[in-house]
Amino acid sequence: MNSGARCSDAEFEALFRQHGAAETARILKVNVRSVQRRRANIIPTAQPPSKIEVHHPGRVSLQIKNGTVLIGSDFHIWPGEASTCLRAFKKFAADIKPSAVILNGDVMDFPRISRHPQNWEKAPDPQEEIEAAQDHLHDIVMACKRGTHKVWTLGNHDARFESMIANLAPQYRGIKGVHLSDHFGAWDKAMSCFINEGIEGGATMVKHRFKGGQGATRANALNAGVSMVTGHLHSQNVRPLSDYRPYDRYGVDTGCVADKEHRAFSYTEDSPLDWRSGFALLTYRDGRLMYPELITKWDDRHVQFRGELIRV
Repeated sequence: MNSGARCSDAEFEALFRQHGAAETARILKVNVRSVQRRRANIIPTAQPPSKIEVHHPGRVSLQIKNGTVLIGSDFHIWPGEASTCLRAFKKFAADIKPSAVILNGDVMDFPRISRHPQNWEKAPDPQEEIEAAQDHLHDIVMACKRGTHKVWTLGNHDARFESMIANLAPQYRGIKGVHLSDHFGAWDKAMSCFINEGIEGGATMVKHRFKGGQGATRANALNAGVSMVTGHLHSQNVRPLSDYRPYDRYGVDTGCVADKEHRAFSYTEDSPLDWRSGFALLTYRDGRLMYPELITKWDDRHVQFRGELIRV
């Protein structure tokens, strides 16, 4: 098989599902955009919504009695080398085989369609970001065990993609490609994911953001009345909260999967950042949430977890 022209649709689909866009393009000796165009034509994706306004189902509900949930936020994927914690996230998905994987918002950055002023620094186009994210998310899907729940809770950066199109060209609402779901069909997309709703000691709300400020994680759990996992603030911490109820609940900030030194964050003007690169692992026993665990970047080749340095 020396070219894309001599590759049947069935052969192409098998290659793409196994290797992703970039490696398929190398094998077929074509460019990545050709692979993406062919993939859009022959591999089914979710149908776009029929309304003009940007819309995702408000909530995905999961019931996990005994198992783990891997949650990462603020990937801010750009083309190029994967961040340390993105490599680690793939490794944990492969090694732990969680019951669910949740991308808790801002998977992509979309600086070129930001409402904020642009500078002279080269930033990727949305198509370049989408192609890079497709490759990385494909790796995560392939690392998961069969039947793993795959959920993407929308972040404010993710929303830029559909918001711009919906506001400037609402008549494009039915055209394939204008919704994130058209490009990432393997993931259930929503604003939030509620795990074990109604189970005392286990109910956990996962959404990109809620309260702000230094006390956000505690305020989240306090105001939600259940454990809550968020991203957005990039700070990474766990705050237990106790009251007269029989079980603790937890506020969790998962940190950012992106490297905090990445040039996507040049808007911080080289200020000291109280951020941490990492993600979180939740474990449920008989429906109850155990103390949430954090995986945190140690250096460019290692993350720390349970007192060990893990090479990625």
